[in-house]
Amino acid sequence: MILFPAIDIVGGKAVRLYKGDYDQMTVYSDNPAEIALDFKRCGAGYIHIVDLEGARDGGTPNLETVLAIKKQSGLFCEIGGGIRSMEVVDRYLSAGIDRVILGTAAISDEAFLKKAIEKYDARVAVGADIREGFIAVKGWLERSQVTIDEFFEKMQNLGVETIICTDINRDGAMKGTNLDLYRTMSRRYRVNITASGGVSSMEDIAALKSMELYGAIIGKAYYTGAIDLREAVKAVQ
Repeated sequence: MILFPAIDIVGGKAVRLYKGDYDQMTVYSDNPAEIALDFKRCGAGYIHIVDLEGARDGGTPNLETVLAIKKQSGLFCEIGGGIRSMEVVDRYLSAGIDRVILGTAAISDEAFLKKAIEKYDARVAVGADIREGFIAVKGWLERSQVTIDEFFEKMQNLGVETIICTDINRDGAMKGTNLDLYRTMSRRYRVNITASGGVSSMEDIAALKSMELYGAIIGKAYYTGAIDLREAVKAVQ
């Protein structure tokens, strides 16, 4: 299982939201690239980045910060948030970002999703952000009418290889991750699943690894010290 320590960005700063609420935001660093270097020192090989302003408003408002993270760390970087056109996909991938994650656009624009997969294949992943059994869109601010199973089935049929699956109600809450959700989805679908939201202990990591999931994202637990990233990386190797 791959560990993806996370950097969420607003205004060029590394932040964390509580359950996706932009009004409940904690700033952890004015220099996200420094955090990426600490990930590297801890033995991580991958970084999960979210442009929260992009997710809410579209576009690439924190492009320079994202590219600085990649350049200074040299690690595998995936980015999500506001990727709703081929122009944005091309911009990130041509600049050296390793993988883009489509969220809102994966639901609202199937033609775009197909084109992105056709052009970039495994360098395109999809985010399944779940609120009460339905997929949330536009930076988690709106709930669609698409159920999680409908979404996974459609993505699998379209040839999506990797889905980052987030239980919004667990995100940033430090109450443990939704093990039942990931166990069910990993048995039901033939896609790489990255668990996200509420991964807050070594017990969570051990349980997810035992399911043979593709990956797990560590967010707030890193910033609060609840998980020692160096120890976590060793545990999944």
